[in-house]
This record gives sequence, C-alpha cells and structure tokens, in this order.
Amino acid sequence: MLVGTSARARQVLIEIWRPLALLFVWDVAVTVFHFYTAFKEPALPTALFGTVLALFLGFRTNAAYARWWEARTLWGSLINTSRSLARVARSLVGPRTDLASLRDAVVLRQAAFAQALRCQLRGKDPASEIARLAGEPAATAATARKNPANALLEQISELYAEAVAQGAIDTIQQATVERLLIDLSNAQGGMERIRNTPLPNGFRFFPSLFTRIFCILLPIALVESLGIATPIGSTLVGLIFLVVLSIGSDLADPFANTVHDVPLEAMCRTIEIDLLEALGREAPDPLQPVRGILW
Repeated sequence: MLVGTSARARQVLIEIWRPLALLFVWDVAVTVFHFYTAFKEPALPTALFGTVLALFLGFRTNAAYARWWEARTLWGSLINTSRSLARVARSLVGPRTDLASLRDAVVLRQAAFAQALRCQLRGKDPASEIARLAGEPAATAATARKNPANALLEQISELYAEAVAQGAIDTIQQATVERLLIDLSNAQGGMERIRNTPLPNGFRFFPSLFTRIFCILLPIALVESLGIATPIGSTLVGLIFLVVLSIGSDLADPFANTVHDVPLEAMCRTIEIDLLEALGREAPDPLQPVRGILW
C-alpha cells in the first residue's frame, strides 16, 4: 500500500506516462494539421461524452474501492479474532502447566494461519512461513492439503477436540473456540471470494476503451478554440481521465501483490507480534514503509 501523497503521485505518473506521452504526440499532430491545412475539424460533443465518461469512471472507481475496502475490513476482522483466540487459549489453560503445550500450539498455528492466508492470496508457497511459526510437522500436514490455511484451522479444532476427549476442557469451552474459528473461516472465505471474482468484464474493458476514444477526440474538438495551446490543454484534461482510470485499475484487485495492495505483510506482522507477546515470547518489530510503500 502506498503511504504519503508524494509516493502516490510518483507511482501514478510511472503507470500512465506512456499513454500520456502518446496523447501529447497526438495533440501536437492535430494542432500542426489544423494550422498547416485548410481542413476544418467537425464539431464534436466532447463535453457530453466527457460527462458520461466521468460518471462511468466514477461508478467503476467506487466499485473497485468497495472491493479494496472490504478486503481491508475482512483483514481487520481477522486481526481482532486472532487476538480473541489467543486470549481464549490462554484463559482456558490458566495456571495449568499441563495444558501449556496446547495453548502454544493453538496460538502459533493461528499466527501461521494468517501468514498462510497471505501467501495463498498472493499466489505464494506458505510452507516456510508455517514451518517458521508452527513447526515442520504442522507445515507438512497443512501443505499436504490444497488449502493450507484452512488445514491449520482444522488442526486447531482437532487440538481442542482431543482436549475435550481427554477431559482437559469441557464442550462449552470448546464451543467458544469453535465460534472464533467460524469467524476466521468466514473472513477467509470473504477474501477468497474477492480474490477469485474479478470485476465484470464491462467494468474492466469499456472504461479503458472509452477513455482512449475520448482522448483521441479531445484535441480535435479543442483545437479551434485553444489553437497552439491545444497540446497543453488536451494533455492536462487527458491526464485527469487517465489518472482516474489508473486508480480504478489499482484498487480492483487488493491481493495482486502490487504496491496498491492491502498491506498484508504489515497486518500479518501485527498478528504475529500480538500472538507471540501473548505467549510471553520475543516478538519482531512492526513493519515500516519502504520508499513510501507498506507491504
């Protein structure tokens, strides 16, 4: 995720400088053609076209931002539920040293779950992250499944089922844990839905097509009134539409592993810090932005 206005402006210019440069060349060509030929440009309804296009781009940007914000909200829910699960794991054990291994196994698997989900959403292998936090046996068992993150939740459920069978906890306490696991599963399902369901094709293809058509027609409509200043005026107007188009594209996929993502690594680090400290272990430092980017 980009933080700070300077980083955002620089990144947008990096993404749109090629079409913007082509637009400027086209504007210059139209202006030269206007002054050195007797051809009169037709009157074009660019004002009406631009208004409709602006509304279309606005709807598309709102839809894209809704996806991005829902992803951020789901991760916020996951952070809160992870803290609650760690707190419940500690309270169920209390001062009993014979259940300390159960507490540690549950909390560490929950930290590994967050990292595994991050890797899955970004198309990475979660094996090393799971092994680092929960150990090799848990990582081997989880990665043997097609959904390692869900497998870790099942491992936590199985640990408490075994504790109930041994009489270490009762079924009411187990039900408390299961409710938290259901919340985690719901958050995971919501993120997978966003990841696997892109914006409709019309929201991805037509805004790009119409924006480019508008930028082509714009200098033809402006050259009669702006004259030699047409390349500057037309390029500035085109810049606005290209920026809005770029923003919508940036927000459409919040798990695309780009600088515009929801900062999954930073939020997973937050979960890891909170859960390790709940166990009384040394925790890493929070992630900081690198060159204006928080991953």
